[in-house]
Amino acid sequence: QVTLIESGGGSVEAGGSLNLSCVASGYIARIVCMGWFRDAPGEEPEAAATFEISSGQTYYADSAKGRFTISRDAAKKTLYLQMNDLKPEDTAMYYCAADYFGPCSRISDEYDYWGQGTQVTVSS
Repeated sequence: QVTLIESGGGSVEAGGSLNLSCVASGYIARIVCMGWFRDAPGEEPEAAATFEISSGQTYYADSAKGRFTISRDAAKKTLYLQMNDLKPEDTAMYYCAADYFGPCSRISDEYDYWGQGTQVTVSS
């Protein structure tokens, strides 16, 4: 069992930055991949970024490339998503997810554990 707790969301103006954090606890040694997904009203949930634990390989959605950076601090058991140059279309609930089996996927159904989410709102 893994528990994920996100923080760092908030309301910012366009062009601003936020740094999301996800602290993992429980049986985290088996985690193969972690990701940040976002869910906006009226849209399909999207993988904003993923991080393969063993290799550090990352994936970014096209909309996130060049603006978002996913990283992990193993000692703090924390996954981060640094988001810069935020746009109104980034407004969504952001969820941290963990996958026990891999390989890293952009498909939300492949992930085994989810946090409660943190809201990001970007105003124009």
